Amino acid sequence: MHIVCPHCHVTNRVASERLSAPPGTVQMDCGRCHRPLFAGEPAVLDEGSFVRHVERSHIPVVVDFWAPWCGPCRTMAPAFAQAARTLEPSVRLAKLDTEAHPAIGARHAIRSIPTMVMFRQGREVARISGA
Repeated sequence: MHIVCPHCHVTNRVASERLSAPPGTVQMDCGRCHRPLFAGEPAVLDEGSFVRHVERSHIPVVVDFWAPWCGPCRTMAPAFAQAARTLEPSVRLAKLDTEAHPAIGARHAIRSIPTMVMFRQGREVARISGA
């Protein structure tokens, strides 16, 4: 399976059996930066890394489209981080600041924030708006 590193955003090949191991029993590190592929926290994305994570990852990617000035976004952030600790390595959780990267928000028709979108193999499969 292909897993994109949340730190350097390079694509890594990982045996699917390793992803199904009990959490904390198998340490998977990036072949390039040698940091953990699953850090238990949402990956912070920009325009280039967004495309890599959404299109190249073989696991579902849930992206939280947010902005720093958004109160509900800040309120929801701790729960989203907790979900990352719980759901990895089955799902990658990531955050994209729509104020810093408005083109991606526009491309995906983000009309309100926070909006969470689940992508699977580059395609949107689910969406929910609001905290």
